[in-house]
Amino acid sequence: MTEKPATALLRAQLRLMLGDEIAFGPGKADLLDAIRTTGSISAAGKKMGMSYRRAWLLVDAMNRCFKEPLVATVKGGVKGGGTQLTESGEKVLEQYRALQQEIAPVTKKYFTDLKPLLRKKPLPAE
Repeated sequence: MTEKPATALLRAQLRLMLGDEIAFGPGKADLLDAIRTTGSISAAGKKMGMSYRRAWLLVDAMNRCFKEPLVATVKGGVKGGGTQLTESGEKVLEQYRALQQEIAPVTKKYFTDLKPLLRKKPLPAE
């Protein structure tokens, strides 16, 4: 039986920290994308497989870490209101996505150098 190689990848996850708090990172960026698409924290959380409470806590953390809120509620309207990204939210998300794209080639280059040094499979734990 031939040994099936394990999948190898290099994952760079950028996190913007404010003290011990993660002000922004990949999950929060994905949540903002989902809020933009759905117009709702609840629907965005559901889309991402998380509870409303978890999504709300992430939004609250972002809004507390930045000078201006990234997400705001919209009252009234035909659909009864909802949630949207603020101008600051759009800018932070845009800058974060640009940074991710900027580091992708660097990550790829280092992965190309590191991959040949990996085993085909990890050794069993002792």
